[in-house]
Amino acid sequence: MRHTLKLGLSMLAVTALLAATAAASSAHAGGVVYMQVKGAHSARHHNGSTLMSSHGGVIEQAPKVFIDYWGPQWSAGFSTGGFSSAEAQSYVQGFFGGVGGSSWANSTTQYCQGVPSGTTNCANVSGATYVTNPTGQLAGMWNDTTALPSKISQSAVAAEAAVAAAHFGFYAGADYMVFTPSGHSESGFGTQWCAYHSSTSSTSGTLSFAYMPYQPDAGSSCGMNFVNAGSAGYFDGFSIVGGHEYGETITDPFPSTGWLDGSGAENGDKCAWISSGQGAATNIPLGLAQYAVQSLWSNAFNSGVGGCVLSYP
Repeated sequence: MRHTLKLGLSMLAVTALLAATAAASSAHAGGVVYMQVKGAHSARHHNGSTLMSSHGGVIEQAPKVFIDYWGPQWSAGFSTGGFSSAEAQSYVQGFFGGVGGSSWANSTTQYCQGVPSGTTNCANVSGATYVTNPTGQLAGMWNDTTALPSKISQSAVAAEAAVAAAHFGFYAGADYMVFTPSGHSESGFGTQWCAYHSSTSSTSGTLSFAYMPYQPDAGSSCGMNFVNAGSAGYFDGFSIVGGHEYGETITDPFPSTGWLDGSGAENGDKCAWISSGQGAATNIPLGLAQYAVQSLWSNAFNSGVGGCVLSYP
């Protein structure tokens, strides 16, 4: 009896272990990459001696951005800190409307697909297909006035990204960005992370998406006034964090199968929250306005040593 019980417990332990392993594997396969709040970002991601390498997956060859403002609050309008939601939307759309073709985004064009895993330089690799950086990458905006769930979850955000893809149309090389209004965000926003990107399945295929809560709700933890002081920096977080997710979805749309370093850091992670020296966050001109951005990692910088850059080549 005791022997049978021990055997039964052993089998339960093995079953539990297998279930845990399967769950871990599934979580990794789902691939969620968070941008950590300022101050929580690991110093190891700023390691200038660690190049990113291809992990055999795809990149976004001709990037597109679709913006989904989720919730009726966007159409009703709201205000925070003396700024309206319409002003926030104008800032977001100005940034993504101008980022395509910019020298800031051009660093992504050194990365490619169709190369062996472990590749750090796509030059002269037969079959390599590169990221391009066309103008006009903002392909559409939409306010889905469907009521938000009482508790926003990762699965709900993924489902909303699929709704956005159904609305805009499915594009394999696109990033579907889900923005939620002030006061409505997933647990962990502003205390642990500022945004994230992942992928999910849809009836048309696997799509890449990013989740952008209302960045000013997190204050300086997610970029407010990181570059610009006073009211001029109220929306800094939208372009710093939004640009971070944009750069990462281009080079690693289905985490973590694209380009990342040995610690798992992507091109945005490796350069996040730098306030001085090489790669320090700054303003860049896009159209008629200035937008705060962080730098992005370039394997080619400094004769192939790598580093954080604000323009390329």
